[in-house]
Amino acid sequence: MLQTKLLAFTNLGAEWVLWLLIGLSVASVGVMLERLAFFLSRRAIDVDALQARLLDGDLAGAAASVAGRRGMEAEVVRAAVAHAAKGPETVREVVAATIERARIEYERRLAFLGTLGNNAPFIGLFGTVLGIIRAFVDLSRNPGAAGAGTVMTGISEALVATAVGLFVALPAVVAYNLFQRGLRRTAQRATALGHAAVAHLEARPVREA
Repeated sequence: MLQTKLLAFTNLGAEWVLWLLIGLSVASVGVMLERLAFFLSRRAIDVDALQARLLDGDLAGAAASVAGRRGMEAEVVRAAVAHAAKGPETVREVVAATIERARIEYERRLAFLGTLGNNAPFIGLFGTVLGIIRAFVDLSRNPGAAGAGTVMTGISEALVATAVGLFVALPAVVAYNLFQRGLRRTAQRATALGHAAVAHLEARPVREA
């Protein structure tokens, strides 16, 4: 009973899997474009100049240089300057909290690309298996030379699902790795700016003495 129902399901073939992969591919392209626009709108600022200003104690100049700018580095500078009067420990915690909060925005929808890149080949393989099962069912119904030809045609069509799965996965994996690399570098730059602000605040009492 159960086997019969499962066999009826496999008779659907791999075509619906191909449509599923095409839909996932369109969705992944949409995510890539959205994330690309997000990262480009938060391009890296001159971290070296900002770091020098923070180390020299020019907090007002550092804040002015990131006025109206978006991105993790700008948010860290603004947060550090806004809480500088509370001491280095407070600034250190505020900077860490700002980076973690900004990570949420940078990582949004990246999990979809990572999941698709890891699983699209398996979805394609699933479609291939369904296609092969259907081909052998056709052979059982039409034994002989004609049936063998049907099987070969069915298998060749089924293998297309695996190829499409790989085609969908590769761009998703590449985009995921690129965005993760961009996020990692952005977080490193923001952390360096936070350390510069904290270093100035920790050294300031010594200089004043």
